[in-house]
Amino acid sequence: MTDSAVPQFFEQFPMRRVREPGLDGVLAEAGDGLTLLFLWGRDCPNCDIAKRAMLLARERFQWPRVRWLHDNVYDDPDMATRFGLHGIPAFFVFAGARKLGRITSWPGADAFVRAIDAQLAALMPARG
Repeated sequence: MTDSAVPQFFEQFPMRRVREPGLDGVLAEAGDGLTLLFLWGRDCPNCDIAKRAMLLARERFQWPRVRWLHDNVYDDPDMATRFGLHGIPAFFVFAGARKLGRITSWPGADAFVRAIDAQLAALMPARG
């Protein structure tokens, strides 16, 4: 995927763009599911690998109770500073405004999906 393909990724895999100053407000809009924040950068080979994997199996990365946000941290260094980034891609998992975890680098499609499935399962009320 080349730099010119970046906009195509976001057309094919819809994510809401967010900048650091507005992130808290967007997180406050959350419902009862998760928010995934995908922090990436232009011309980042590992980011392109993640994007390619998400496009190849788009349905695996779309859960009814998950909304996706994204930000190019090269254009928004305040976001990178806020989360203390040392590398990208980085994925942050939120329930409302509460940060639940971080997936740093791209662990592969299977590991990523398992991690998000586990977080979704933890949100489910206990049945008794």
